[in-house]
Formats: sequence, structure tokens, C-alpha cells
Amino acid sequence: MCGIVGFTNAGHSKHHEEIIKEMVGTIGHRGPDNSGEYSDERVTLGFQRLQIIDLTHEANQPMFNEDNSIVLVFNGEIYNFEELREGLVAKGHQFKSRADSEVIIHGYEEYGTEILQELRGMFAFAIWDKNEDMLFIARDPFGIKPLYYTQHTSDESFMFGSEIKSFLKNPSFKKELNRQALKPYLTFQYPVLDETFFKGVYKLKAGNYMIYKNGKTEVRPYWQPTFDSKDNDLEYYIERIKETMKESVRYHKISDVPVGSFLSGGIDSSYITALLQPNKTFSVGFQEHEGIFNETNLAEDLSDILGIENHRRLITGDEFFDAIPTIQFHMDEPHSNLSSVPLYFLAELASEHVTVVLSGEGADEIFGGYDWYKTGPVMQRYEKLPFALRRPVSNLAKKFPSNRLTNFLVKGGQRVEEKFIGQAKVFEEKEAERILKEDFKKSPSVQSITKSSYQEVAGKDNVTKMQYIDIKHWLPGDILLKADKMSSAHSLELRVPFLDKEVMKTAGEIPAHLRVNNVDTKYALRKAALEVLPEEWANRKKVGFPVPIRHWLRQEKYYNRVRELFQSQMAGEFFHTDELMRFLDEHYQNKANHQRYIWTVYVFLVWYQKYFIDMQEDIYEDTPTHAYA
Repeated sequence: MCGIVGFTNAGHSKHHEEIIKEMVGTIGHRGPDNSGEYSDERVTLGFQRLQIIDLTHEANQPMFNEDNSIVLVFNGEIYNFEELREGLVAKGHQFKSRADSEVIIHGYEEYGTEILQELRGMFAFAIWDKNEDMLFIARDPFGIKPLYYTQHTSDESFMFGSEIKSFLKNPSFKKELNRQALKPYLTFQYPVLDETFFKGVYKLKAGNYMIYKNGKTEVRPYWQPTFDSKDNDLEYYIERIKETMKESVRYHKISDVPVGSFLSGGIDSSYITALLQPNKTFSVGFQEHEGIFNETNLAEDLSDILGIENHRRLITGDEFFDAIPTIQFHMDEPHSNLSSVPLYFLAELASEHVTVVLSGEGADEIFGGYDWYKTGPVMQRYEKLPFALRRPVSNLAKKFPSNRLTNFLVKGGQRVEEKFIGQAKVFEEKEAERILKEDFKKSPSVQSITKSSYQEVAGKDNVTKMQYIDIKHWLPGDILLKADKMSSAHSLELRVPFLDKEVMKTAGEIPAHLRVNNVDTKYALRKAALEVLPEEWANRKKVGFPVPIRHWLRQEKYYNRVRELFQSQMAGEFFHTDELMRFLDEHYQNKANHQRYIWTVYVFLVWYQKYFIDMQEDIYEDTPTHAYA
């Protein structure tokens, strides 16, 4: 794990080398072992390194080809670099290091942008090709590594980087709030638009690359997940999963520094841990609550069975709330997935012992692990009625107050494209509009955000459609974003063996009924995991990373924290604060469970205060104190 940043040169008030040093300094947490810069008359590049493979200075970046005509800054890992290196050496390329990054340079010399088809790993990189006067920027197939870019600058210069906060140190960057981002966030709980909460700053999509030349950008896709089921039996897929997962973990453990694993009580991290057999595992839970909010005993039990040393930590409510401003700072954009907080502490714990951890992200999306994918028996029976009958019943039910029955009837008469937007759904669109001030209501609709992705899997079964939506939106926008940002906050590299192109190929060939059925979710994966896991772990129901926020918000000290922010003048700029206080008071008085509404708004306000009001001079000097556009 490293950090990259760069910009095209224009008329800055400071020298380019000074600017890039300040920009790189804001992402020093991503790689404290070494930093480097490159600048010529056209571009300036910066790099922060966390040493993982080839710990010598030869592997430092920016990195060059033999005649210095190609310059690379790279964040991530290329797991098949040794095979690629052998092939490139056979073609006459000369390597100066053992680093995986160097295969990208020589691979680009040999194959051009088609090198992306050869890479197996996680990455965000930029290549400056002096001969072509061109920047080539790319992001890995699943979006494991973040990459942002912008031309929202006073001099029309182009910038890119691993984190948005680095742009704030460039005097030409125009820092403004993107008002269109707030309403979709309230529904999705994460920044779902391509344009971020900073106006004019965009995320390069997963599986895409960009060419910047002559002042213009062109974005092109090079990979996307495919589901093309084959007619084979369960035993065939069990063996395929075993083979590909063993191979993926073997690749993902390649390192010149210590490697451990995150471990909860669920199948995903347990399967990775059992295949990896690390020396140490890491787990967190919550101190004030037992049972569902503290599964560290399960992680300890499995570690004992496997003969692995387990380290665990219990988090208090005060620690949880005190960490929110720091966490939102590292996120760059507001992000209200509660699990980001325990993940922050988990990464902190692991970083005290190892430099690399393997984790179980991605298994649910590609193998079908979420309960959303499984239709309950009552709904299955109801859906046997003709859609033409269920549809008008659904429309009628919308006119009545929301309750369990009306919600059932509404969903029963909707197509999956209408009712499923991903694993997180906080505010309904109309609810979000009701609490927002007028200036923040003009945003893309929820349905328009997922429409193009649904079109890409038109004709597929509903389970496949939902998985595809999650892989394209929820996975890079929420799951992988928090995994990268929370681990990088502690200079820890997090690797995800489930999110490998070959593993995806295997998962994509499994028929839907062997992914999700009346017996279980992740059905085929669970059967494969039995080879290395006790049945109790392989078949354990998905819990996620539960957080006792519902209980905390009924305690006076935490209620008061939120109330202070909800009643602030700042909150009144965005929201009808009487509506916010209604949610908060009803929850505090135990009249309703509004914790997700409250938390999603609270996190946005903490983020906004951090980035647009509390302008810490060491990070935000020379930036406006208040701006939207």
C-alpha cells in the first residue's frame, strides 16, 4: 500500500517541487517508509511508499524505464509479477529491482495499455509517457485501490491522487462542495456518484483507465465482471472454488514483511485465515455489549483450533464517538457505514504487529452472501401470482402508511430494478427530500444511478442482477473504500483474496441456485470451505460488523453530542432541523428506531465541519472557509 499524486504543470505561484512535497505530505500515512517526487516541464509526480516487496532503495518510486522516457507512480500489488517479469525479460527488458511495480513499466513498453489485461492484483497507477506527451492512469478491476482526478482548477491543470485531501494543498485547486452529492448519499450511505462531494473531483471507475493528452481526458473500460453460468454439478464447483481460492491466497501472501489476517466469527475471514495459516489474527468487538456486538470469542476459538495467535480489542462508546472526526477525515467524503469505525480500530491493532493483512471482503458480492439475494418463503408464494395482479396491489399499497404489510405488498409488485439499489438503503428518496433544504434536492434520482448497471445484465436472473449492482456500486463505493482508507490510516496494507479475476471467473460460472437457494446464501462457497473449516464456521449465518449505535443513542451523553450538531446553524444550512430533532428525540425516547437516519446525517455534518469549517492550517491553508457550488 502506497500513495500517489500528480498534476500537469501550469502557472503556479509556488515552485512545482514545493507544491508536490506538500501534497505528498498529506498522504504520508499511506506510506511512511519513503517518499519521492519527479518534475519536468510538463508534469509533476509524487509518491509515498510502504515497503512490502523488495525493501531496497531500487524499488522506490517514481520509477523509470531504461532510458527514463517512461515514469511510473503506483499504489497496490501485482500478484503475478514474477511470471510477467520472466516473460518480459525473455523479450529483452532489463529490470533493476525485484519490485512488482517494475513489471508495469516494462509491460507498458511491450503491450501499451493492453498491459492491463495481464495484471492480476489491486492497483491505481499513473504512467507519464514523455514520447507520447501523455498520462496513462488506471484503476484495478474491482476498485480495491482508490483514484481521484480533477480539472476543477484555476489554471486548468489536471490533478490525480489516491486521496482528495492532497488536492487541497495545490493552490490552483478550487475547493467547493458538490451540492448534488448529498441527497443520493442519504439513501445509499456512501458517496455513490462518480463526482465526489468536492465539485469537479471524480473517481476513476473500477476496471477503467484514462488517457490525458493535449489537455483532454478520455476514460475507457478494460474489464467488467461477468456472470455466465455453466451446467455443471455442485461437486464440480466445490473443487473449482477450492483450487482458485488456494491459488489466490498463495498469491496474496507474497510479501517481504509480516502478514496476518483479520478474523471475525463469519465464514469469509475464517476461510481466508484457514487457507493462509498466518502467525497472527486480529479481531475487535464492543466492550459494553455482549453477544451479537462482540464475536471476538469466536475468532479466538477458531484461532485456537488452527493453532494461531489471536489479538483482540474491545471498543468503548466514548472511543467510538471520539474517533468519528478522524475517520471522516481519512475517508475524504462522508461515509456512514458504521463498520468503518471498528475497522479503523482493527487496522490500528493489526498495524502494531504486521504490515500486511488479508481480509474477507468481496465474498458476499461474488458468491451471493447477502440476505437481500434470498427471497423468503412467503414472498416466493406471493410471487407465484401473476405480475399483472401484483402490480396494481403494489401501487395501491403505496398510498397507505408504511408498515410491514404495506412494504411487503409494495415490494411484491415491483421488479428488482425498482426495489434494489444495493446492500444499504437508508432514506427513501422522498424522505431525503423532506429533510433537505431546497438547494440540495436537485440530484440524480436513485433509479438513474443504477440504471446503466442493470442494463448491462438485462435478461439475467434476479440474484445475478443484485450481485452485479453490488459489485459495480456497493463494493467499490462502500466496502472497499472503507477498507482502503481505514487500513491506510495506520500504514497497513489490506489484501482481499476473494477479489481476484480468476476467483471471479469461477464464481461467475456458478448457477444462481448454487449461489443462493432455500438452504443458504453462498451455498457453494460454504461447501468448499468445509475442507478447511469446522462445520460451525462454514455454515454460520452472516452477521456483518454489528455496532450498538441503537443503544448508545439512547444514552444521554451521546444523545447530547448529536443534538448539539443537529441544532447547529451549520445543520440548518442543509436540513430542516426540526425533522432531524424529531428523529433523534423519538429514538432517544424509545418511540422508534431511527439510528440509521440519525447516523447518516450526523456523519455528513461531522465531515463537513472537518473539511469546510475546522480549517486546520497545516492541512487547509489558503482555502476558502465556506463554499458551495
